[in-house]
Amino acid sequence: MKSAVSVRPERIPGDPVAGPARRRAARSGRRSGVTTSLKGKAARHLRALGHDLAPVLYVGKEGITDGVVAATKTALLTHELIKVKVQSEAPEGRKETAAQLAERTESALAQVLGRTFLLYKRHPKKPKIALPAGQ
Repeated sequence: MKSAVSVRPERIPGDPVAGPARRRAARSGRRSGVTTSLKGKAARHLRALGHDLAPVLYVGKEGITDGVVAATKTALLTHELIKVKVQSEAPEGRKETAAQLAERTESALAQVLGRTFLLYKRHPKKPKIALPAGQ
């Protein structure tokens, strides 16, 4: 007579997620770097401000061109926080497009949600948005 022995993976103390749930979270990329230099309260504050914004810029079938970068820089200088929408014809994915545009405009990526994302760049002389203290 054989007895069935079940082997459970040990939980790491202080680790709320173990096993298959951790692998799913890692694959989904939910905790991967959504923001470049924004953390905690600052990112949350910008996401709240960006909720009601309409997209200022659209990335289409040409992708990120020099004209798109120039228009983004101008919009960031004017507004500090802008919403950008990636059209379905865009050659790259939404996350890649957001990261590339943030890098080329030297701005912070505050959020990627669906096909839209928020970019933030503080005005060099007269900032309009005050980030929460401690950030």
